[in-house]
Amino acid sequence: MTLEEMKQKFQDWKFATSAYQMAITIISIDKLTVAPPAGAAYRDAREAYLSGELFSMETDPEIAELFRNLLASDGLTQTERREIELYQKEMNHILSIPKQEYVSFRALQNRAYDVWHQAKLDSSYAQFEPVLKELIEAKRRLYSYRNSSESVYNQMLDDFEPGMNMEKYDAFFTKVKERLVPLIQKVAAAPQPDTSFLHLHYPAETQKKFTEEVLLPYLGFDHSWGYQNETEHPFTDFTCENDCRTTTKYLEDNVVSSIFSTIHETGHAWYMHDVDPAYDGSILSFGISSAMHESQSRFCENYLGRSTAFWEALYPKLQEYFPEQLGNVSLDAFMKAVNASMPSLVRTEADELTYPMHIPVRYEIEKYLFAENGSADHLDELWNAKMKEYLGVEVPNDREGILQDVHWSSGDFGYFPTYALGSAFGAQFFAAMKKDLDVDECLRSGNYRTCMNWLKTHIHQYGCRYDAPKIMKMATGEEFHPEVYLDYLEEKYTKLYNLE
Repeated sequence: MTLEEMKQKFQDWKFATSAYQMAITIISIDKLTVAPPAGAAYRDAREAYLSGELFSMETDPEIAELFRNLLASDGLTQTERREIELYQKEMNHILSIPKQEYVSFRALQNRAYDVWHQAKLDSSYAQFEPVLKELIEAKRRLYSYRNSSESVYNQMLDDFEPGMNMEKYDAFFTKVKERLVPLIQKVAAAPQPDTSFLHLHYPAETQKKFTEEVLLPYLGFDHSWGYQNETEHPFTDFTCENDCRTTTKYLEDNVVSSIFSTIHETGHAWYMHDVDPAYDGSILSFGISSAMHESQSRFCENYLGRSTAFWEALYPKLQEYFPEQLGNVSLDAFMKAVNASMPSLVRTEADELTYPMHIPVRYEIEKYLFAENGSADHLDELWNAKMKEYLGVEVPNDREGILQDVHWSSGDFGYFPTYALGSAFGAQFFAAMKKDLDVDECLRSGNYRTCMNWLKTHIHQYGCRYDAPKIMKMATGEEFHPEVYLDYLEEKYTKLYNLE
């Protein structure tokens, strides 16, 4: 087979696998948003079947040989070589797994989500515990096929953030805790701004109108390529760069919850949308790592979305939609409220300062679960103890405790640390952006897209072409330094709470 014939075979394989992946993604999005629950078993069985067929294509011995032959040739561009190497790495991770075991795991994921959702509604960890144990055992088995010398949990961490392991995360979280715990304590002891007006009654339909008519247009989220729906736990997914699906959740006793989740999720969507179009339908079209993806969403949510300049453009409009609740609340009072810091129960509702302390709770529990003596028995009690230790809060129920996040129901162990790491990445991107742009003026004047263009130029366009450390160096001129993030938080909250 000539090089051109091999390349064509590779392109045909990519198209076929992306078609299956698109179908699976749409079924998954529907399950989490609009699909009727009574049809779950029928849909889940067919999603598992499609996943099995995709698995067969992704582990095809002929394709494995094709990868080897292509990589052995001298006729590949650097981008083509990178693409095939990434596909080969993914293949090697699953190559030894029996197909039926893989399909069974997909079915388990679908069932576990439904169990988690009902358990959360009922606020009952006891309902979720049996299927969580199944997920943990299934993940152990799947990883055993890799025959790696690394621990299962280190492999999980590396899957979501290549190059990261427990040793590196332990060092990162040690720095975070050393700097932030004393600051959180000082802030908690300081006089708190009034936040009560954020928790008046805000009808969901009016919130939705504000989002559709004001917020999404300001964010540049174009309905020609993006779509927003509602769900229990907001997420973003995509089938291609021009089909990005985001979600939010409207709480009638918290007007900013859906606003910040929308800003966060559209940050993910911009990353997906602004990847080089040449990579569409390829493994290169994805974000390079989970922390890099979370850096983009949390960048938009916090570094931009919680700034005064952002709200100078939007707050008068928000007051128009909620004149009774916000008509007499000044912009200054609103800004103090949306940036107020107080330890809380729910990660997704946490303020910028205490948010990083929610992550070690999950990270340390996951380390325990995959240690030799780990067990999901009475895990809610361990959760509650760690929330008390790190945030000083008493957990009143499982809904606001161990069941608040969706991740474990799909077996996504190892993802949580990337939220904190991504937040820290964002601080360096923000510092670099401010050297090139008058960020406040862009936001104040409604030129949000200018900020997104900077991210596109320095991060988004590359997709998976380069690894995260290289993108960090290219975008900022420096390697990653968590101190930039910790300095940012210290400066912001010292000023906000007059701690000097």
